[in-house]
Amino acid sequence: MDAERPGTDLVRVRTGMYHDSVSLMRVSRAAAGLPGVEVAVVAMATGLNLGIAAGLGFALPAAGPADLLVALRAADADAAERAAAEVDGLLAGLAAARVAGPAGAAEPPRTVRAAVRAAGGAATLALVSVPGRYAFAEAMDAVEAGLSVMVFSDDVPVEREVLLKRRAAEHGVLVMGPDCGTAVVGGTGLGFANVLRPGPVGIVAASGTGAQQVACLLDLAGAGVGHILGVGGRDLSAEVGGLSTLRALDALDADPATELIVLVSKPPDPRVADAVRKAADRLATPVVTAFLGRASGRGPGDLTSAAEDVLRALGAEVPGWPSWSAAGPRVPGPGRAADSGPAPDHAAGDGGDRAAAGRARRLHGIYAGGTLCAEAALVAGTGDFTDYGDDAYTRGRAHPMIDPAFRLEALAAVPPGDAVLLDVVLGHGADPDPAGRLAPAVAAAVARGVPVTVALVGSSGDPQGLAAQAGALCAAGADVFVSNALAARHAAGLTGGPR
Repeated sequence: MDAERPGTDLVRVRTGMYHDSVSLMRVSRAAAGLPGVEVAVVAMATGLNLGIAAGLGFALPAAGPADLLVALRAADADAAERAAAEVDGLLAGLAAARVAGPAGAAEPPRTVRAAVRAAGGAATLALVSVPGRYAFAEAMDAVEAGLSVMVFSDDVPVEREVLLKRRAAEHGVLVMGPDCGTAVVGGTGLGFANVLRPGPVGIVAASGTGAQQVACLLDLAGAGVGHILGVGGRDLSAEVGGLSTLRALDALDADPATELIVLVSKPPDPRVADAVRKAADRLATPVVTAFLGRASGRGPGDLTSAAEDVLRALGAEVPGWPSWSAAGPRVPGPGRAADSGPAPDHAAGDGGDRAAAGRARRLHGIYAGGTLCAEAALVAGTGDFTDYGDDAYTRGRAHPMIDPAFRLEALAAVPPGDAVLLDVVLGHGADPDPAGRLAPAVAAAVARGVPVTVALVGSSGDPQGLAAQAGALCAAGADVFVSNALAARHAAGLTGGPR
């Protein structure tokens, strides 16, 4: 089905053709880079994606979420047709790869149980990443086959999550998720995972980016992490009751290599939190609790103070957390390569000394990580905060840690005189060069009078290069912090808010 505006727009709908959002994002990027192409949208025709295409001025035929939308705007009709042909070729390649599987492989199994049989008993964990309406059936298939399962998929009804986790308890396996974006099992990262030095810390997290923040701070301080068991953002709700959290705590307590457990979550249901704390007190392994907004140890209830509590419990030194200032020139520190980024300012405290002389009117939090967004709003105590990783923004689209399109639009819309706080999360699964796409937008914002603060969550071993990413963002005019809490205090200080 075609609908064209001659010479400029070409819109096609492919019925019954499904590809995952990450693959389609790559096709969109490839099409956008072709000669003469101005705009390219290749995505499933969800309501959100249709709205985006309509907002870009495309005239759209009837389509539904099971259809594939291709919307191209080019300098002329020939360029549009060439781009459409290239998109068709890329989509055909995706379809062929799905059918063929790895080179030389036999016909791939069609169910999880068939895959378990083919593995001959070697499989212990399944990863489910399919549209939310299909995730429950696939995850239950894994549980019934005796596997623990990581459910990366979101948009799974809570009653099905409870049923799945209760069934897992009967089988003695663990369900991580739904909407579990991050896990590390025996040093192997799944989903969005940082490169971490091995060590004695195990993390149970009802928060993906919260776990990444704590783990990366520990890594930067020289403390190793052996496991991150994500349990899904709803696990500590009243409806779910901590079913996977309790199971994960028991699993880490039974692991002889785990010497300390960290429990990370956005504010949990109070009764569930009390039940989990009582269970933690019965374990042989000590547990540090990091519930946002609830002070524990010496800290005020943010993730950075929780990481510092962990370091003290391990008998390790608490460092000055690195930050990079956009104000004034920087030179490489001792032993630092000249192209590795600016030397970090380890003595920056909360960054308040680098606040602009004038006060920004309002703070805008433009986030990819839900827990990081919640923490920043809590710490800053002022401003408007949006989590672009929420289900409402990711249906049929790649996560903003992969595709920053929504956040770039939001950054461009901030008026002069206001301030921006945003997160950049590194690691496997994330954008291979987030600063490459964000830095021009940051520079444009700073040029029109919008100060930008960045919370850069990453480890020294991440493939994007922590120092290089910090350097690019700092060169664009942003103040950069490895601690989201310190970034939030600094940004709030720009508006005269809490610090």
